[in-house]
Amino acid sequence: MLNMAEGLDRLGALATSPIMARLGAAFAEAGFELAVVGGPVRDALLGRTTNDLDLTTNARPDDILRIVKPLATATWDIGRAFGTIGAKIPGPAGTSEQVEITTYRADSYDGVTRKPTVAFGDRLEDDLTRRDFTVGAMALRLPVPALVDPTGGVEDLVAGVLRTPGDPEVSFGDDPLRMLRAARFASQLGFTVAADTLDAIARLRATIGIVSPERVQAELVKLLATDDPVPGIRILVDTGLMAEFLPEVPALRLEVDEHHHHKDVYEHSLTVLQQAIDLEHERHPGAAPDVTLRLAALLHDIGKPATRKLEPGGGVSFHHHDVKGARLARKRLQALRFDSDTIAAVTQLIEQHLRFFGYAEGAWTDAAVRRYVRDAGDQLERLHILTRADVTTRNAKKAARLRRAYDDIERRIAELAAQEELDSIRPEIDGNRIQEILGIAPGREVGEAYRFLLDLRLDEGVIGPDAAEQRLRAWWSARG
Repeated sequence: MLNMAEGLDRLGALATSPIMARLGAAFAEAGFELAVVGGPVRDALLGRTTNDLDLTTNARPDDILRIVKPLATATWDIGRAFGTIGAKIPGPAGTSEQVEITTYRADSYDGVTRKPTVAFGDRLEDDLTRRDFTVGAMALRLPVPALVDPTGGVEDLVAGVLRTPGDPEVSFGDDPLRMLRAARFASQLGFTVAADTLDAIARLRATIGIVSPERVQAELVKLLATDDPVPGIRILVDTGLMAEFLPEVPALRLEVDEHHHHKDVYEHSLTVLQQAIDLEHERHPGAAPDVTLRLAALLHDIGKPATRKLEPGGGVSFHHHDVKGARLARKRLQALRFDSDTIAAVTQLIEQHLRFFGYAEGAWTDAAVRRYVRDAGDQLERLHILTRADVTTRNAKKAARLRRAYDDIERRIAELAAQEELDSIRPEIDGNRIQEILGIAPGREVGEAYRFLLDLRLDEGVIGPDAAEQRLRAWWSARG
């Protein structure tokens, strides 16, 4: 919950930090305005950490570059055409901050290609009202701190509501990707989306088609990287937006047949996703979000709608939905321009996610366990998590049995791996060389010498062939 007094204290600390104070003073001395804008202001009020420092100014790009160059250890102008200059500003005790400073904008969009006609503005308030949501349309003026909030962002922060600064149809018409951002921020911040904003997403969902697949993919990845992506996914599915770029997910909401009963595949998939995230945190605390695993969890059953068969007696089967799902996932992820490594990993996990359940029904030989490990390859740990997360039964006894079975297979994998690591260790001198050094024929004594050298290797590691030969001769001599 937003504590306004504490939030304002954090804003004050941000404005008076050494780097912000230097930048604010430099722009003021040059006769220009400067303000921290958007996410950093929102996150400071909420007490969240932020990794990006975005600033805005009425200075044009050439003026920005002229002002920041004396303060920066590095600058870059890759976004100059859109009014953005980047800089790395040193701080106290060897610290530094990477900032992006953008000229006030007054863009317009053609509504067809989603490419803006770049126009620079002169007023901070005008720049803020063209932003995506009110909670990101706030600014902190520098160097003298002053909060600028022309669209009621603070009130929406307090209420935990996402809404556009103006008419949502105009906002989403300007940039349809903002519809995806609404879902992402809902998950990231734990906010609800205003009813008129949701209605506009539903009406304009088809316009996401003018946004490049790469930008859609980037927003999907950001959503899946949140601690709880499920609320955002529900928004995308319920408004119909998900059907425009990842239709396999809403297709999981299979029609219910009164004579044939099966688990709700859509709800099951969302549960598997959340359980996979919980296991990810449990098994790898502090690690970065594993978006590849989360994609596989969300999509692991997308082959079920195409393979559903209503059986006599009320049963339902989904034969080979793992193989079908892997093919569907590959095609869809390619269309969204995911990289080849991610596509390969996700499709492999989907195709193999049922393998373990054969183990739960009957003990595997060591050879079968080795094949499971071999086939999983470098995706083994993700497969462990996905398979465990795929248990969503409400039958406590069945869930406990499956959990024990997977504990057992992981134990056997670890034991086999340790044994095979030991088995792969060899002395630094082979049997033929032992015979040459000691001048003996094949027999029991060669075996004893070999075991001596193996113990030496296990105890002391690699010592080199020459040292091993000296130790072998000493051992042989001591034997008389």
